[in-house]
Amino acid sequence: MQPVLDPNPKDGQKKMLLVFGSFLAILVIIAIVATIASP
Repeated sequence: MQPVLDPNPKDGQKKMLLVFGSFLAILVIIAIVATIASP
């Protein structure tokens, strides 16, 4: 079964994982900076 939103899993999933991973990394970095910045 192929996912509805992903007609080309090989390329699409890799790109989605990259976007999601970078988004998660940015969120983590923001959280760490906020933790350090807060007194």
